[in-house]
Amino acid sequence: MAKKRKQSEAETPGAADAAKEKRNEIAPPRPKRTLLGWKEKTEEKGGDSPFFRNREKVLVTCSRRIIYRYRHLMLNVVSMLPHCKKDNKVESKESKGATLNELVELRNCSSCLFFECRKQKDLYLWMAKSPNGPSVKFLVNAVHTMEELKLTGNHLKGSRPILTFSSNFDKSPHWKLLKELITQIFGTPKDHRKAKPYHDHVFVFSIVDDHIWFRNYQVTAPHKETDKVDRGGLDNMTLIEVGPRFCLNPIKIFGGSFGGPTLYENPFYISPNQIRALEKKKKAGKYAKKIKAKKRRKEHEELNQLEPNEFADMWK
Repeated sequence: MAKKRKQSEAETPGAADAAKEKRNEIAPPRPKRTLLGWKEKTEEKGGDSPFFRNREKVLVTCSRRIIYRYRHLMLNVVSMLPHCKKDNKVESKESKGATLNELVELRNCSSCLFFECRKQKDLYLWMAKSPNGPSVKFLVNAVHTMEELKLTGNHLKGSRPILTFSSNFDKSPHWKLLKELITQIFGTPKDHRKAKPYHDHVFVFSIVDDHIWFRNYQVTAPHKETDKVDRGGLDNMTLIEVGPRFCLNPIKIFGGSFGGPTLYENPFYISPNQIRALEKKKKAGKYAKKIKAKKRRKEHEELNQLEPNEFADMWK
């Protein structure tokens, strides 16, 4: 049997309290554990942090009865934006704004790209900040998807793009507003979990004839077999187009999300329905001209009848 240990003088009640205080001075108290991690760390990441955190998330969706070409364009945009979330199709009715705002809130997003197809011919693109706005409605022209172009450029999926704008964007206030909206929607956040820490492609937005033209280029630099860039190679960087291509014709800028007061309306915009109606009138005009010409010919023949031929019945 082991002998019972004698209680020493150091283990008196007063000495035990002193040892506990000494231990507390050396080791700080452990932070409280939560489902999201340590409580102190989550608090540091909050609003008291001096660093700006871009928490932009974009919801990308389309309307029902969209044709395959425009659907492929939407999927190309989804592949280029790692911070976007794709959702089911939405019915393009007058109440689509309330539905989309609710979807944006449910998916915890702050912006929305809505591809609306009408008559299986015309594609409209809505860019909106939810829930307070502003929002822009574009008519999309000159659509060329990546599958159609088959260009040689290729960049890393999920890498952060460099956004470049032409100098025209600083001339008018509505172009400045569009530049800021495009920057917030197409710019990938720095610390996003799906984004890669590279800049290997460029999004180019340029204004020509009051239209915004979009191009996507890969940035390449000459390098050796060891994957090392040559000395002075950064000065010889080149751009190779990747795709897709499309052209945005701004129609209206609204103060709210998918509606509200009209801040700007394009005076040079002509709807595709009006263009098709004018083409039909031109074709109808050609047919009317033919009928009028026939009538004039008949009237001329009646007024200017030929004299009877004397030798018409000679050989009968």
